[in-house]
Amino acid sequence: MRRPLIPILLTAALLSASFLTGCQAPGSPDPIVIVGAGSTFAFPLYSNWAYRYNQLHPAVQINYQSIGSGGGIRQLSGGTVDFGATDGPMTDKQLASADKVLGTEILHFPVALGANVPAYNLPGLSAPLHFTGKMLAAIFLGKITQWNDPEIVKANPGVVLPANRILICHRSDGSGTTFVWTDYLAKISPEWKSRVGVGTSVAWPVGLGGKGNEGVAGLIRQQPYSLGYVEVIYAVQNKMSFGAVENAAGRFVTADLNSVTAAALGASANMPADFRVSITKAPGEGSYPISSFTWMLVRRHLADANKQAALRSFLIWGITEGQVSASKLAYAPLAPAVVSKELQILQTRQ
Repeated sequence: MRRPLIPILLTAALLSASFLTGCQAPGSPDPIVIVGAGSTFAFPLYSNWAYRYNQLHPAVQINYQSIGSGGGIRQLSGGTVDFGATDGPMTDKQLASADKVLGTEILHFPVALGANVPAYNLPGLSAPLHFTGKMLAAIFLGKITQWNDPEIVKANPGVVLPANRILICHRSDGSGTTFVWTDYLAKISPEWKSRVGVGTSVAWPVGLGGKGNEGVAGLIRQQPYSLGYVEVIYAVQNKMSFGAVENAAGRFVTADLNSVTAAALGASANMPADFRVSITKAPGEGSYPISSFTWMLVRRHLADANKQAALRSFLIWGITEGQVSASKLAYAPLAPAVVSKELQILQTRQ
């Protein structure tokens, strides 16, 4: 199973060695400091990578700010950080606008995969719930308001559900997590698509807002009878209850490494050249339907050649050796075919 990774890792090792050349001038006491910002979902991953990479390369320090995907896109587009991180790809309009400001294009590189889950706080309920996409759209539109609504009861036979009102929790900041959630709901519900749409920020019909995955997770934990969406790693870390979601094949699937990887298989085989792709509502019996890549956003050219070499080396390390950390932190690792395509781009983008 691991044989395809061997040439990739060998190539990455050679690339990293060459890109590190000149990262710090001989005798220079100052480290190269690379600043990134964006996705709260990716924060645990980048924190781990920053520590591990610095242990291997003490001359390079990675500082990552967890401010949400929207914030990461804005800061990179304005040239205030060295890289951004997002769970929803930039639009053509955003890319064109950033190009005018920066004088160089922004590139997308997938670094791992994750999933949004419907997390809830139902006192006394231990059984995991089942959700359909139609049901979730109706809840977040404010059309299903109680936990014992017939639609919820129908999907959860034998589960005793309370008559309490559902308290909706959503993101208040610009968020790739929100992009993925609304992208999925728009594919399921024509009404959601026309009334609310898809984006990192939307006009929510109902609910309370929390900043970051941390904020939404905190709201759900504090508010009985609440329901919201968070990245699966935050649900796992906070020991929150979250449900299985009906996929395109009609099966209720729980988010885990296998189901998220299954959702990415089709995209891996037909990955566009710029790596901007949606994998929500992916086909396949084992696919989790609210899955997504998370991307590192980098400028094609940085004025500081040493910093560009160090950043490229860090990215190469992340999509190869760093994938071991991804699995341990509940992120699904990239498929070898995707890594190979990324390495090809990184070799040509001098």
